[in-house]
Amino acid sequence: MRALTLQPGVQGSLAVEEVPDPAPKPGELLVRGLAVGVCGTDRELAAAEFGWPSDRRMILGHESLGRVIEAPADSGFSPGDLVVGVVRRPDPEPCPACARDEFDMCRNGRYTERGIKELDGYGSEHWTVETGYAVPLDPALEPVGMLIEPASVVAKAWEHIERIGSRAGFEPRSALITGAGPIGLLAALLGRQRGLEVHVLDRVAGGLKPELVTALGGTYHSGSALDAVGDLRPDVIIEATGTGRLIIDAMTRTAAAGIVCLTGVSPSGAPLPMDVEGANRHLVLTNSVVFGSVNGNQHHFRLAADALAAADLGWLERLITRRLPLERAFEAFQPGTDDVKVVIDL
Repeated sequence: MRALTLQPGVQGSLAVEEVPDPAPKPGELLVRGLAVGVCGTDRELAAAEFGWPSDRRMILGHESLGRVIEAPADSGFSPGDLVVGVVRRPDPEPCPACARDEFDMCRNGRYTERGIKELDGYGSEHWTVETGYAVPLDPALEPVGMLIEPASVVAKAWEHIERIGSRAGFEPRSALITGAGPIGLLAALLGRQRGLEVHVLDRVAGGLKPELVTALGGTYHSGSALDAVGDLRPDVIIEATGTGRLIIDAMTRTAAAGIVCLTGVSPSGAPLPMDVEGANRHLVLTNSVVFGSVNGNQHHFRLAADALAAADLGWLERLITRRLPLERAFEAFQPGTDDVKVVIDL
């Protein structure tokens, strides 16, 4: 079968090549790969800017979508079922979080990840997955099912926002999302599903991104700093760019008892000037919180599947701005100016 592979830690090693067909072990599904989404993590792995060196090639792809070919008896799955695979696996000697199946909150860093860290991913014509790490989808989601993984990231973010807010009376009315990539737009979707007034800030002034936000019933702002949103003081800010200036500004721009969730991963770079005392004053005197969130477990994948099943399918389909066949996979690693989500069909 064909697969999208690379040599971790080796720049220029991305390839589409023939690899052995997978054989399911007891308790595993055999799945026909339908598509994988491509994100910034995949591009960083291909550029050897991120990842864990290995002495063997790795199959890439963590934003999965597939159809079951074979399933163990009494597994709850049947041939023909639409599924996605969870990305992370707990460490071999579970930390307290991993022992509770909250491996997205691993404390010791010995977790592994399909298509990212030490495990083959889902970017192949066939793949296997343990039944406990497979999430079934509504058949209607087949055109967009690869969005479940990024949606699981924001499903977790929103769940933790609500858990933090529950420390006191938490009745948020507004949310600001910084960044209108897939994570930001899906965060906006889940915010609107919660009945919030949603604002989205992105550098792009026109085109698809403002249209998508408006279609959600949100308000779009164009700019590279929070000045672009005027005097807005949202109850929740989800920062999805990893841009230093926006991160710093977000820490002082919430309403009282506000919550800032950081989901964008910043590159290493030059230090920025920051009024640490001013940020501290705001956070302390308003009982506000800043926290980081990454990855998701099975529970968050199921929340994501429910959220996308409840969303407008046409809106979700518009997030996918390019679809490429596997033989043209290399093009997916060259981001286009109008891209939101690029998908490789397997």
